[in-house]
Amino acid sequence: MPLYSYRCDEDGPTDAHWPMGTAPSVIPCPTCGGDAGRVITAPHLGLADRGRVAAIDRAEASAGEPAVVSAPPPRAPRARPPRLDPRTAGLPRP
Repeated sequence: MPLYSYRCDEDGPTDAHWPMGTAPSVIPCPTCGGDAGRVITAPHLGLADRGRVAAIDRAEASAGEPAVVSAPPPRAPRARPPRLDPRTAGLPRP
């Protein structure tokens, strides 16, 4: 959710989160209750960690269009225990 900046004549700047496109032009000041007008600021793009942004994008994409899975993922092959006696390496396996 975007962060919008507002300025009160009495108490100075304050910030508020609103859904994009729904931010009012004036809000009540959280300190004095007077009118705080919206201030146009530069967007804060590229400040988030790329890993977090990718995870959020994947989560949002899977919420609306989940991937269809036809089968569980294949199991990893089990590791064989090490042979205790090197002479048994040449014997046939059952």
